[in-house]
Amino acid sequence: MNYIHSEITGLILKAFFNVYNELGYGFLEKVYERAMVLELEHLDLEVEEQKRITVFYKDEKVGDYFADLIINDQVIIELKAVERIAPEHEVQLVNYLKATNIEVGLLLNFGAKPQYKRKVFTKNYHI
Repeated sequence: MNYIHSEITGLILKAFFNVYNELGYGFLEKVYERAMVLELEHLDLEVEEQKRITVFYKDEKVGDYFADLIINDQVIIELKAVERIAPEHEVQLVNYLKATNIEVGLLLNFGAKPQYKRKVFTKNYHI
């Protein structure tokens, strides 16, 4: 299917499954993050790790968060190493998208079974 940034997200998912197949589950998120960076760079993608994102409320800074990975300035990746993706993980990712100009996010879980969720937040379409 042709979704927004589908070519990039396809490569990211390829990297995710490559890392999962090599490492399995049970490591800390930081281990998976570092492995993902190596795999994504191998696929010639631009990767920013732990990028500071400032959150504003009515033009006032109210906080900061750090995106696990940002790919090609187009996709935010939130990494988890939990039993299963929970609704609050998905909400967290959507909030990250709201705080940036980035429209697509992937939630990647290195749990007992690999899981991923794709979220889109644009001015025209929200899922």
